[in-house]
Amino acid sequence: MQHHPPSHLGRALTVVLGALPFTVLTLLVANRWAPLERWDRSVAARAAEYGATRPNVVDFWHVVGDVFLPWAMRAVIVIVAVYLWHRRARLLTIWLLVSAGAELGLTYAVKHIFDRPRPDGMLVANEGWSFVSGHAAAAFVMAGALGVVLPSVRGWRRRFRLLVMLPTIAVVWIASVDRVALNVHYVSDVLGGWALGLAILTATSIGFGLRPGLRRRRRRTPSDDDGRVEPPRAAVIVNPIKVGDGVAFRRKVTRALAVRGFDDPLWLETREDDAGNAMAKRAIENESDLVLVAGGDGTVRVVCAALAYTGIPVGVIPAGTGNLLARNLHIPLDLDDALERILEGRDRRIDLVKVHGDELDTDRFAVMAGLGLDAAIISDAPPHLKRQIGWTAYLVSAAKNINHPSVKVRLALDDELVIERRVRTVVVGNVGMLQANIPLLPDARPDDGLLDVVVIAPRRVTQWPIVVWRLMTRTNRHDMYLERFTGRKVEITAAVDVQRQLDGDPIGPGRSLTAEVEAGALVTRVPKRR
Repeated sequence: MQHHPPSHLGRALTVVLGALPFTVLTLLVANRWAPLERWDRSVAARAAEYGATRPNVVDFWHVVGDVFLPWAMRAVIVIVAVYLWHRRARLLTIWLLVSAGAELGLTYAVKHIFDRPRPDGMLVANEGWSFVSGHAAAAFVMAGALGVVLPSVRGWRRRFRLLVMLPTIAVVWIASVDRVALNVHYVSDVLGGWALGLAILTATSIGFGLRPGLRRRRRRTPSDDDGRVEPPRAAVIVNPIKVGDGVAFRRKVTRALAVRGFDDPLWLETREDDAGNAMAKRAIENESDLVLVAGGDGTVRVVCAALAYTGIPVGVIPAGTGNLLARNLHIPLDLDDALERILEGRDRRIDLVKVHGDELDTDRFAVMAGLGLDAAIISDAPPHLKRQIGWTAYLVSAAKNINHPSVKVRLALDDELVIERRVRTVVVGNVGMLQANIPLLPDARPDDGLLDVVVIAPRRVTQWPIVVWRLMTRTNRHDMYLERFTGRKVEITAAVDVQRQLDGDPIGPGRSLTAEVEAGALVTRVPKRR
């Protein structure tokens, strides 16, 4: 599978790149780099000489400077912010005001830090310091802010956006050229203003989850849908075998989304040869703000794996036999209740687990992986019983496999602790609760950046009641029957081929299984805290 780098690293790199032009230019100005200083003084001398004999030109540029004042640019941002607030696009409103405030504060701070005198022979009186140009910085921030806002406003066709953006870009050029033509700023002051504006827009956009110049991917609220701001988009990925009455299910989900302001959802059904990977990619291409997935644990696993590091929230609608991820995220099993809790819920970032082994391509799971008895129980559970009686079909399979042979395994935790055991089963978990609220891994948390491992090794059938008692009472004592470990990486190597499973899906026999946590890789939609 394609691996995406952690999003926080990408955000940090973007901020660094956005601030790099300003940092480099500031260092050059502060150290009075000779080529830049010669260029500044040469342009300033020519501007002064040209304006000295052309008072009408100076008057023209003076008027331009009075029209395109920094406060005028900031006023445009405030007006747009008021419009967006009225349209209930609150996130964009706050971002605009924060960006304008940052531009104002940082421009004055940089001026006072560097105390750079203005050029000799100014053509109009102008007090204060030269580096950076407040006109250039304010104009750049205004243009960049509109560049983010306009693509998010519904009903503004692309040609109309261009009709607005082209004059806005022209304003940046005119306001900046005016400063040089009047000889009140050096060229490097203007470039510094642009660079400072770029750094501000980059930092605030990343901080608010926006991307300048590109369509925003954000969680929208129902209040955004007022006919002007685009309503949020949802994709619904469904395993048709698991949802029962597909018509009623679709009607309920569509109605629940509609009353909360969502656009018509994109419906995607899994196929026998694809449990959800291609459907998740379609949801990404659709620029979905929320992906709902309804199916068994296998469908949920595949969709979550494909949406890792995208930042798109995933809401799990319980529809399968186990519903382990939904249970561990405290999502109700009733459809109506689950929809309400998810759509009125909050975003929670959880871990995923990257896994590989012999005869197994690199994959991910969200719940548990196992080797030995647990995988044999899952493999042998009759499909017709799973459809008829749900997860209790696994009890039938467990009774059939009660004498499943033990196997010698070698466990390596974080490439440090190495142990050897003869076991019935080894389970690696990102979460801890099984069906019927059985706490297999009671200390496991889906967002703690750790894997929890349980080694179960009763030697005789008569010792199984001890293991069950230990599990149900959450006893943490280590003994020969049950041991628990934690780590960020777990390598399991068996002496012979044994059955293996990922999130309740059999993946065939093998001798090895390596799991490594991917902290915070997935955003899930979960019920609000009570």
